[in-house]
Amino acid sequence: MAYNDAVTENRVFKNPILEKLTHTHIAWPLSIFYGLGVILLGYTIYYGILGPEASILLFVGGFLSFTLVEYLIHRYTFHMEAKTPKKERLQYVLHGAHHHFPKDKSRLAMPPLVSIVLASVFFLFYRILLGEYGIPFTGGFVAGYATYLCVHYSVHAFPPPKNFMKVLWVHHALHHYQQPDAAYGVSSPFWDLIFRTMPEKRGFSVKTKSGYIDDRHDQAEASH
Repeated sequence: MAYNDAVTENRVFKNPILEKLTHTHIAWPLSIFYGLGVILLGYTIYYGILGPEASILLFVGGFLSFTLVEYLIHRYTFHMEAKTPKKERLQYVLHGAHHHFPKDKSRLAMPPLVSIVLASVFFLFYRILLGEYGIPFTGGFVAGYATYLCVHYSVHAFPPPKNFMKVLWVHHALHHYQQPDAAYGVSSPFWDLIFRTMPEKRGFSVKTKSGYIDDRHDQAEASH
């Protein structure tokens, strides 16, 4: 993909103001969206809009529903089929830059301004669709987004753990370094299983900034 000098310079926009807006520290969106999730759940319970049990169930429902939205957006929007230069450019701005520079920690989350706008749209949508039930549901939804950001940042910024969570590191590494048309789930591979987009286990060893992600070693251990 050729976008003038943008790709080689790790730039999305030539305009310095727009370019600055593409970078964000992970602490900002995590604070905003975990905080908003807790506020919406607490507001619903504190003011007696819904009972605690119903509020928590709706919160969990919103949390789980985000995993599906995450999968669909990643697969059909971030990896859209770019048949025109405009679509190609849009795809690069939305997600292609991340694939070109996966080690850039400042681009592992959408800028807070964009995220807040999207969260507001989803809140209005669920509020209209579900009425008062939409308040805790949206709380769970934005908490799900914050959890996705946590996982996404961790798999790019930290070494893989030596426990069951390592599967998330391997799953996302397969998507980035070997099979970009598979493994669209980041916070969970569940929807990849449902929609049959699980990556093939080919075996690989990737040296990242945070250490090695060595799937060949895992497969060798599993065969013994």
